[in-house]
Amino acid sequence: MAEAYCLRCRASREVSNPREVKLKNGRPAVEGTCPVCKTKLFRIVKG
Repeated sequence: MAEAYCLRCRASREVSNPREVKLKNGRPAVEGTCPVCKTKLFRIVKG
């Protein structure tokens, strides 16, 4: 599973409902929600 930093919780969290997206420049990323506070999480994946 993907992990991202939640700005509201100020902690690293597992991403709920992760989905892979592609940025305009072609880089892959993961987008989802925080399981605790339901804030949107976003993480650029190295690859």
